[in-house]
Amino acid sequence: MSAATATETQGLSGAPVDTTNGNAPLISISHVERDFVGDDGSVTTALSDVNLDIRKGELISIIGPSGCGKTTLLRLISGLDKPQRGEVSFKGRRIEGPNPERGYVFQQGSLFPWLTVEENIAFGLKAQGKYKEHKDEVAEYIAKVGLQGFEKSYPHQISGGMAQRVAIARALIDHPEVLLLDEPMGALDSFTRADLQDRLLDLWEKYHMTMILVTHDVDEAIYLGNRVVIMTPRPGRIKEIVPIELAQRDRVSDDFTAYRKQLLTKLHFNVHAAHND
Repeated sequence: MSAATATETQGLSGAPVDTTNGNAPLISISHVERDFVGDDGSVTTALSDVNLDIRKGELISIIGPSGCGKTTLLRLISGLDKPQRGEVSFKGRRIEGPNPERGYVFQQGSLFPWLTVEENIAFGLKAQGKYKEHKDEVAEYIAKVGLQGFEKSYPHQISGGMAQRVAIARALIDHPEVLLLDEPMGALDSFTRADLQDRLLDLWEKYHMTMILVTHDVDEAIYLGNRVVIMTPRPGRIKEIVPIELAQRDRVSDDFTAYRKQLLTKLHFNVHAAHND
């Protein structure tokens, strides 16, 4: 772990947790800072001295209060934005811009309303000139996210949960090494959210893909994450990293309840401390 400001805690058993797996990080974030300048010239620091290493195959949840820079951090990893200071690297190389190796799923799916489900999923392939050689995969990925029978439907004809599945399939069809998820379940009802969470877990377990999830939902962070990254209120810093050790993914187990209490306590303390600074 490269973070000088982040502390990695022990599991519920009290035993140290090894999250390195003995391999070099796939993504390394080193002393990253990001400022935004308003129309009036005022400067807002979104991220301050952020340090984080993410290894291949991890599923990382990032939580923190609104405005703490979670989405900004995800955009830096994707290459959609750049830090003013520090460095974000992927496989040892500085990230200079977007790349299909890092797929991005936006909060609202961002589907093209004039394209059908299958056309939305195939959009990236066509943009890269890869459609002819990979067009058979469109049906494959529609099946993977459970949307058979809706291939010819337009976004306004499907539910919000289905639209998010389209967005996930659109990202996956590029065979990314990393899937970046910016609160993709934030606007969904609890039943649809739980279903999509399970589909993401199935995809992660099947393809051993690295996933980074931004969420406001503590239960979601625990249920999906191998590690939960806790960020402070603005300016966003990584306050703590909590490894998650669950014998099984069960939202009502004693271990799950203990993690929920632990994380809620830490989040409340961080926000309270920031307000008193």
